[in-house]
Amino acid sequence: MVQGAEAGTTKRRGKAKSPPTGRDGLSREQLLQAYRDMLLIRRFEEKAGQLYGMGLIGGFCHLYIGQEAVVVGMQMCLQPGDQVITSYRDHGHMLATGMEARGVMAELTGRSGGYSKGKGGSMHMFSREKGFYGGHGIVGAQVSLGAGLAFANMYRDNGNVCLTYYGDGAANQGQVFESYNLAALFKLPVVFIIENNKYGMGTSADRASASKDRSKDGSPWGIPGEQVDGMDVEAVKAAGERAVAHCREGRGPYILEMKTYRYRGHSMSDPAKYRTREEVQKMREQHDCIETARKKLLDGGLPEAELKTIDDEVKRIVADSAEFAQTSPEPDESELWTDVLLEAR
Repeated sequence: MVQGAEAGTTKRRGKAKSPPTGRDGLSREQLLQAYRDMLLIRRFEEKAGQLYGMGLIGGFCHLYIGQEAVVVGMQMCLQPGDQVITSYRDHGHMLATGMEARGVMAELTGRSGGYSKGKGGSMHMFSREKGFYGGHGIVGAQVSLGAGLAFANMYRDNGNVCLTYYGDGAANQGQVFESYNLAALFKLPVVFIIENNKYGMGTSADRASASKDRSKDGSPWGIPGEQVDGMDVEAVKAAGERAVAHCREGRGPYILEMKTYRYRGHSMSDPAKYRTREEVQKMREQHDCIETARKKLLDGGLPEAELKTIDDEVKRIVADSAEFAQTSPEPDESELWTDVLLEAR
């Protein structure tokens, strides 16, 4: 799991290096780490769904179940100092950047042990130390913010890249295209990542957009892009390396349309009646990112006992996070007046 560094790390653009391109796929060690990271996100989200059903998590809760390969594969392409910013479907991104499961789950339950001291909830968690600049509740708002982070990288000439995630629904927002324009104009080091999970809140992407290839949405501004099998962590990493290298070399932005799939509804309040159970089950059985990685590892000779050890480790981490999230104290009333103003220096 790649962990971001404190903002301000300096790496000159001409000297920054990307990992070598994985033309032959991931090594066993890399695939094993990816399997572990994806499984952690899957089990964490399943537990979050349970806690929500028990009334321990309030407000909105958007689960990332099914889409784990996207963020895990992309995170493998980064180096310390790079940034990640995303939408409200953000728990997986937090865990992938190295944020602790305890702190994320505690924030979901509104406890003081959470990353935002229990005051932010699902959509307002941040960690500068891990290079995570938040999940954002306003549809598409994070895209212009991601371009802003990339502008800071360009201005500082630090060689860092910002990964800006958003969904197929947000891809129709006007501010997204404004961000494309500025990113292309200034050659900003930003990878725009469209997590196309085929459905928005209540309808399919095909019914909501005339664009059938979102990777070409930046073509009026000359932004290159490609469609990627977002259910295959190896394919994600290979495409991510191309995109990140493009940005780090000072050649401007890049668009990746990740063709992925969420198994649950848009949020916990969405029964997802706009698709059939058979469709979801077919994806689970034939194209699940975790099961695909598991099969590759086993076919490559990895003992099943080693995978069982990882499974047990992940279960312990998630169980511990749930326990911490329920026993950590609630914020004191005095916290209502903290973290509301930052004085400029």
